Amino acid sequence: MPHRRDLLRTALLAMPALQLARAAAAAAPAAAQPRFDTLRLFVPAAPGGGWDGTARLMERVLRQTQMAGNVQVENVPGAGGAVALPRFVGQMRGRADTLMVSGLTQLSAVIVNKSPVSLAQTTPIARLLGETHVLVVPQESPIRSLQDFVAAFRAEPKAMAVAGGSAGGSDHILLAMMAARLGIPAGAISYVAFSGGGPAVTAIVGNQVRAGISNWSEFQPHVETGRMRALGLSSDDRLAGVEVPTLREGGVDAVLYNWRAVFAPPRISEDEAARLESLVKAMVDSPEWKGEAEKRGWLPIYLARADFTAFLAEEAQRVGETLQQLGLAS
Repeated sequence: MPHRRDLLRTALLAMPALQLARAAAAAAPAAAQPRFDTLRLFVPAAPGGGWDGTARLMERVLRQTQMAGNVQVENVPGAGGAVALPRFVGQMRGRADTLMVSGLTQLSAVIVNKSPVSLAQTTPIARLLGETHVLVVPQESPIRSLQDFVAAFRAEPKAMAVAGGSAGGSDHILLAMMAARLGIPAGAISYVAFSGGGPAVTAIVGNQVRAGISNWSEFQPHVETGRMRALGLSSDDRLAGVEVPTLREGGVDAVLYNWRAVFAPPRISEDEAARLESLVKAMVDSPEWKGEAEKRGWLPIYLARADFTAFLAEEAQRVGETLQQLGLAS
């Protein structure tokens, strides 16, 4: 009696080629359907910075996980994001296939530049990640600890020139927060603004300034090679494997994250916003994203849409008040 397997083989051999192809297609698992055929990532900064790096990683992860079929990145630099924001709000309204990647610096930039458009006019989707700042001094500095810095800062605030990024940016804001916690008027601090990390590093290691503030990832290589001495981190907790205390540990109750987030244009529907939020949540939960974020030292401070919207309102008020104290906002 023929074996059942032999009968099946005979039937397959007798099947016409077209029928065989259809049978194979029916038996094969269906290919994963991308959540978005096309997704546009709008970066309000030049290529190479933190927002651009975040967008490029998003592009790679969304393609790898097949969450999006085609991902396009557009860069529009200028004034810390204040140049690009009116275009995003005005020209891209109603486009539910577009996300802007930005963060704290854009929030402050629109205030400093007195932009008629604010992030409140976008559709906040999610806060993705944060980077801690670090306070450093040149390796040759007589300041050996955060306590030494605090003593010198209190004694002669004007003499304590601190280098950082653009005026009114997150580095400047952190120094103002530290001054406020120490009872030092914002108008008494000496902040030296630079257009990028490179010039700031040169000023610090060349002893042209007394100290510097930037993202940990910016100064980490110079700390590890001994060109800078790290005094304190602006995070709630220490970084894993990093022997640098927090500002709070040193008695300065200042916590600030240089957060990055994604926003959709205005005038999209609730269902469209929810669909974008679902996409972003699946991305940050993916092993591909988590592995890269950890490698880059990004802190997982994800906030979903509702919580992020509430946070954004509080952060705008806090940043606005700090910039007013600095004389950078009316």
